Amino acid sequence: MGQVADTMTRKLQAAFAPEHLNVIDETNQHYGHAGWKESGETHFKVEITAAAFAGKSRVDRQRLVYGVLVEDLAGPVHALALVVKAPGEA
Repeated sequence: MGQVADTMTRKLQAAFAPEHLNVIDETNQHYGHAGWKESGETHFKVEITAAAFAGKSRVDRQRLVYGVLVEDLAGPVHALALVVKAPGEA
């Protein structure tokens, strides 16, 4: 994992104490797209499962994650795909 992914992981762990967290750098899949940089760490996918998301809509869950990563999204991260679940969800 690179520095940006490490930072995102630490922030998400601190905010949500997830039972599952995977921060995936997908920059190579977006070669030539807007925001792409050869150095990587511009396009990410986050898969997270945490109790904090129970009873919340998909949009509310995503807003919570965006709120934690607001500085990253304003800086090095150009695109973020999210899979946000509560425990027990398939």
